[in-house]
Amino acid sequence: MKRIAFKMKLLPGCAEEYKKRHDEIWPRLVFLLKEVGISEYSIFLDEETNILFGVLNAEDVDVLDKLPQQDIMQEWWKYMSDLMETNADNSPVSKPLRDVFYLP
Repeated sequence: MKRIAFKMKLLPGCAEEYKKRHDEIWPRLVFLLKEVGISEYSIFLDEETNILFGVLNAEDVDVLDKLPQQDIMQEWWKYMSDLMETNADNSPVSKPLRDVFYLP
């Protein structure tokens, strides 16, 4: 199991809608994430900077590279693209973070 951390940027004024959409996350997307071995997935918001901090556990990190090809992932990105900084393909601008400390 590998812990992965990353950051993204929420657009100003979108925090409540972002939370609402994740509170109502599509069951098909949850199924896909769990099916590929993702667990303990959390996203936190720094309200001063609108930076989103995500952390998840992945059984196989290489599987994460295959998620963008999944239709449900493309649909979710498009659905969320009006709330956050995105790339041309609607995927969130996401920057990996280096692990510097862990207390299990």
